[in-house]
Amino acid sequence: MIDLRLLREDPDRVRASQRARGEDVDLVDALLAADERRRSSGSRFDELRAEQKRLGRLIPRAEGDERAALLARAGELAAGVKAADAERDEADVTAQELLLRLGNPVHPDVPVGGEDDYVVRETHGTIRDFDAEGFPALDHLELGTRLGAIDVERGAKVSGSRFYYLTGVGALLELALVNAAIARAVAAGFTPMLTPALVKPRAMEGTGFLGQAADDVYHLEKDDAYLVGTSEVPLAAYHMDEILPAERLPLRYAGFSPCFRREAGSYGKDTRGIFRVHQFDKVEMFCFVAPEEAEAEHERLLGWEKEWLTALELPFRVIDVASGDLGASATRKYDCEAWIPTQGKYRELTSASNCTEFQARRLRVRMREGKTTRPLATLNGTLCAVPRTIVALLENHQLPGGAVRVPEVLRPYLGGREVLEPGDHGSDPAAGATGS
Repeated sequence: MIDLRLLREDPDRVRASQRARGEDVDLVDALLAADERRRSSGSRFDELRAEQKRLGRLIPRAEGDERAALLARAGELAAGVKAADAERDEADVTAQELLLRLGNPVHPDVPVGGEDDYVVRETHGTIRDFDAEGFPALDHLELGTRLGAIDVERGAKVSGSRFYYLTGVGALLELALVNAAIARAVAAGFTPMLTPALVKPRAMEGTGFLGQAADDVYHLEKDDAYLVGTSEVPLAAYHMDEILPAERLPLRYAGFSPCFRREAGSYGKDTRGIFRVHQFDKVEMFCFVAPEEAEAEHERLLGWEKEWLTALELPFRVIDVASGDLGASATRKYDCEAWIPTQGKYRELTSASNCTEFQARRLRVRMREGKTTRPLATLNGTLCAVPRTIVALLENHQLPGGAVRVPEVLRPYLGGREVLEPGDHGSDPAAGATGS
């Protein structure tokens, strides 16, 4: 949530942010009104209680008509105190509900607009010309099928559409990616974490995923628990309700977890293969820093992502995501998009978001400097979303005949393999199987 002082002192900035996000601007005025009701009723409560206490000292010494008048006034005060207290509580509940609906104020340098209004910051790598190389590019599913690495038919049979198996070298490729990514994160100073996949409602709400993203979240009603769509959620909540000494910052965690997403609103999009699925594994970077360090940390996160994609030898670009495409928690977000040859366009592979104090305020994570405490800042960045990275690797590093070259950074984690060949170990664990 945002700092209410910002709302009171600069409501126009918050209105402009809501407008840039394409969200309800009237929410700002409704929140200001609720905040004013809460403060005024609180002041009235304090004034009436003070008078109540004063009368409480006078009544025992009063007699006759004076005592009767004081008792009558005491009755009026009791009713007034009760009413002011109820009004304050009601206004506080309303203000908190409205506050949770406000997104993080957008950074002034973020491009304004919708999904297609991003700004390209930089481009890396060389896009291959398969026509010039003399063979047609195959898509990742064809390549994965030839390698015995991807099985979407049995994934759909067992779990439904947008589920899949990684088999043989596909499974080995995921493990190689995860181990290589974690190793790079550890070398950069991150603490590796294996996080819960189920979280309580407060953890999900605190990170901002029960607002505009609520339809994309799996909720287990019987347990009132949520399946995480990213380990950002349990990592953000790891220090919930804690006060961290300033000298311990920055705290950097690299979480590995399964991720679950309904992919609401994506009907008909990316239905082929494993680019857009309901369950996948991911290595996520998460940072707790002092607020004044947040922008510099954001650039560092982006730098680590760029180094990783460069090590994978993928052509990619970095975009500054437009305001209307930001999540509620992010004040600014950079996406790294890899080139997908058979789609003829760049697609998101990683993202890095600066959430400033937004999540920390909701989760009550603070930092202590001397005798004072204040909210800190949180940031998150994808290091490796496995299925999309496999898509990009297979398509960009394919060779004639369906083989795939292995980037050097992954070879130590794949038993020294330089090329994945059809017929490699475990190419099809169910070869020759037939249905009943």
